[in-house]
Amino acid sequence: MSTASAGTALITGATAGLGAAYAEELAARGYDIVMVARDRARLEKAAASLAERSGRAVSIVSADLSTAEGIRAVEARLASDDAAIDILVNNAGSASFGPLSAADPDQLESLITLNVTSATRIAAAAAKAFTGRGAGSIVNISSAFALNIPPVGAVYGAAKAYVIAFTQALAQEFADSPVRVQVVVPGALETAIWDGSGIELHQLPKEAVMSPRDAARAALAGLDAGELVTIPSLPDYDAWTAYDEARLALAPVISLSQPAKRYTEQP
Repeated sequence: MSTASAGTALITGATAGLGAAYAEELAARGYDIVMVARDRARLEKAAASLAERSGRAVSIVSADLSTAEGIRAVEARLASDDAAIDILVNNAGSASFGPLSAADPDQLESLITLNVTSATRIAAAAAKAFTGRGAGSIVNISSAFALNIPPVGAVYGAAKAYVIAFTQALAQEFADSPVRVQVVVPGALETAIWDGSGIELHQLPKEAVMSPRDAARAALAGLDAGELVTIPSLPDYDAWTAYDEARLALAPVISLSQPAKRYTEQP
């Protein structure tokens, strides 16, 4: 086993599900790993296990990313030049499904803080660090619910749609830069995010659920290929291209000096 490092990857939500799969895959590629998660005991156990199995250096940041203190801890790690980060996998998130009229406002605020605020601030910290170092990759994790919006997923779907738009804007900002950005849009994954969310994993058809390992491998292949948007199960990438081109085709006509005639002509 080679001891040379390919770089260092920081992964949020790294002890389970897609985050853990990313940690495994990137360690196998020769990256040292910084694992970020809330539960310190679980984090230390996962880090020790990964280090033993992979032979890579694995360090931890124990941080609750639904809090300002937790977010600042990760921002500080990204800003540090000691064992500088080369790849950020902005994966931590939570899901909640149900009618908005019956939702707990505090739970919704926590979901927004974790899925939107923390993802934004952590990506911003990485963007600043990577710009200064002249290299780096920012990988943001969205969800198919950003595109296939369920009637009981108003906040979660909107949060994940934000992640796509946010990453598309970053891609334009870094178009002439060595800094790479990617948004991954997985469908349903076999993870614990469903537990208590309002939709249980067993309610989903088996053919619609992918393993986290397969999703991480597909996402990294998409990153290797230079994709801005990677949808792991999408059979034909041209379908995404057509979708995005339709969006762009609206640009010339959505900001004009006059209202459309259908709003001004009398019936």
